[in-house]
Amino acid sequence: MNNFAGSIASSSSDDDRSDEDDLVLHTLLSAAHNRVQQRGESTNTEKRRIISIVRDRMTAHELLVCDYFASDSLYDLSKFEDRFRISRNLFLRIARDLENNYEFFQLRWDARGKHGFSTLQKFILALIQLAYGIAADASDEYLKMSERTVQECAYLFCEYVIELYGDIYLRHPTRNDVEQLYAAHEAKHGLPGLLDSINCTHWSGQIVPMHGEGKAPNMPFVVNEHQYNYGYFLGDEIYPEYAMFVKSFSFPADEKRQLFKLAQESGRKDVERAFGVLKQKWHIIKHPAQSWDRAKLMKVLTACVVYIT
Repeated sequence: MNNFAGSIASSSSDDDRSDEDDLVLHTLLSAAHNRVQQRGESTNTEKRRIISIVRDRMTAHELLVCDYFASDSLYDLSKFEDRFRISRNLFLRIARDLENNYEFFQLRWDARGKHGFSTLQKFILALIQLAYGIAADASDEYLKMSERTVQECAYLFCEYVIELYGDIYLRHPTRNDVEQLYAAHEAKHGLPGLLDSINCTHWSGQIVPMHGEGKAPNMPFVVNEHQYNYGYFLGDEIYPEYAMFVKSFSFPADEKRQLFKLAQESGRKDVERAFGVLKQKWHIIKHPAQSWDRAKLMKVLTACVVYIT
């Protein structure tokens, strides 16, 4: 009987400890849940703080003017051209064209009456992107512009530059231009009728054309008393078997073919060197591509060509 009573007491004691353990476990789980919930609320609060950054755009504009555009600016004209790849006079002329033709590059106010970004800020940030190829938010501390707005500035700037100046600097060659090309290439490489080289370069992430024409212009030339009606482009094995593409010999069998191969390779190097100069001037082409959109990349590349010409 005593043993039975003892076992009941022991069982009751075990049940009490079990209830206490369950209570402790429940308390610990509740505390952990509350900490996780508080951490989540804290993270959401931080995200809201990041999204609602207040940027003093007007002060940033005034600082930019004092640094580069005032009569007693902090940095002189040579510093401006070194940093932004074009002269200040050319910069101001293009800025006026952009402001007069495109609403995006005009100074605007939002529905709250808040001061927007000036033409100078948008243009400068687009040039910084082209000149250095840096991260889109790298100039936020100086010019107070978010990553999304910087990217929008850069791509719209390239698009508008092509619209404004493409017909002038990217026009098809005239008869006089073709005659000069023939004469220059024949004098330098000994290749009469050569228009140029067609090639591609690897822009990290994409392959882009270095040069090309829709078709060879109708401009005759004479070789060994034989007249040919169209000029030609130098290329390699990846291009189609068109008459306008002249490819070098993979394995020249004699001295004559070896000399012809050397002359062709020398002609193709001209375009490769020109593209090297373009990359040194506009580092956005030199660094890995920041977009996978081929249309955007072609606009960036075309805008850089417009500027270097």
